[in-house]
Amino acid sequence: MVDKKFLKEIVDHYDDYIELRHHHRTSQSFNAKKGRVDSARHGEKGGVGVRVLKNNQWGFASTTGSSKEEIKSAIEKALENSTLVNSSQKKEIKLQEANLATTDYKSSGYDDLSSKSTEEKLSTVVDFEKKILAESSKIDFASCSYSELIEHKTIVTTDGACATMQIALPEFRVGALAKSGGEQITHGVSAGVNGGWDCLFKHPSLDGVIQKTAKMSVDLLKAKYPDGGKKQVILSPAVVGLLCHEAIGHTVEADFVKAGSVAAGKIGQRVASDLVNMSDTGMETTSGWAVGNIPFDDEGVPTEDTAIIKNGMLNSYLHNRETAYEFGVKPTGNSRAWIYDCEPLIRMRNTYLHPGNHKLAEMIASIQDGYLIEGAGSGQADANGEFMFGCSYIWEIKNGKKVNLLREATLSGIAFDVLQTVDMVSEEFQWDLGSGYCGKGQPAKVDAGGPYIRCMINVGGNA
Repeated sequence: MVDKKFLKEIVDHYDDYIELRHHHRTSQSFNAKKGRVDSARHGEKGGVGVRVLKNNQWGFASTTGSSKEEIKSAIEKALENSTLVNSSQKKEIKLQEANLATTDYKSSGYDDLSSKSTEEKLSTVVDFEKKILAESSKIDFASCSYSELIEHKTIVTTDGACATMQIALPEFRVGALAKSGGEQITHGVSAGVNGGWDCLFKHPSLDGVIQKTAKMSVDLLKAKYPDGGKKQVILSPAVVGLLCHEAIGHTVEADFVKAGSVAAGKIGQRVASDLVNMSDTGMETTSGWAVGNIPFDDEGVPTEDTAIIKNGMLNSYLHNRETAYEFGVKPTGNSRAWIYDCEPLIRMRNTYLHPGNHKLAEMIASIQDGYLIEGAGSGQADANGEFMFGCSYIWEIKNGKKVNLLREATLSGIAFDVLQTVDMVSEEFQWDLGSGYCGKGQPAKVDAGGPYIRCMINVGGNA
């Protein structure tokens, strides 16, 4: 690994803004099918990304080398690139001042995951797959996979950042395919954490996951489709997280705001009911297991809990140092790059709705004709906050009771309009979108979640 003092000695010789980001990543993944390991992969990647700001223009370069000469050469190339950019556009760039990180951070579980044997990881994957398959004669096929990223990153800048972080990001997935009478359906569960092996398997989503995955896939064989229409519903934490991330979080990223997203010009305006409080945080303190925990971003800005919505009012966008200067606010620590040869972009970390004062049981009891929406799947949203999400299963609620399991619903609407209808928010809270990646030109590990909320939403089904 490259020492931060070594990088600081290099940048101290330059007058222009220089940002060095050394990033080393080790990755592993295993997949089990039919009682054996179906695939196993190992990867390692590392280098130094160099970003410079000269004459109010960015320049970027990277190198896989770690010597002083190789890094200086990359700096000179980045400076040259900034000159090329400067000659082709008139845009002026300035950075907001910030108290930059000088800490050394290691996440809990980093050493645990790094030292866990490959044999134990492999045997766990194979064992889970076998046990799911054995749960029912109707389970025709099962799968189980595990993947991890182990990261070491150092950020050094000419204006004071000099910090390191070491984080471990394991995730686990199981799936089952059930068949009966010509019907077949799949159901899967996944979880990811920022932590160690033990932390991963304590995630609430993996509690009893073998039995729950098999049972749900079998039960869905006889489930009907929901009736469509605008319904009073309870959204589960995973669905709330999907809504927060896809339909709201992206619209408040300052680069999207500048491009004309629905959130542009709405600071201080009502965008949700007064029960809605929403944040994006770099180091969560709500319930544990969040994947997007980082102590500082890739500009060296310490992360914070950024209140996006306060009591229904839009309160803040998500910023890097450049957009923070443009908007006249402090940076929020949202500048992130996937790997050393990527330039930092404004990205979310852990995006969530704050818990409230109701209990899920009383929320269900309050609904005469509606749905409890679970089984969050894939989704998409546009710059206007209009969204469409898939859910693998939901529960019908009649006269205050869960009565029928239903399959394959779609949810649609405009995020801020849906949030205006929120009239109950639960005490219960969960992070539930920590597996997989957010895409925005490059991947990012993020998380999202929240409480259960009662609201009105369009449900796609039979009608």
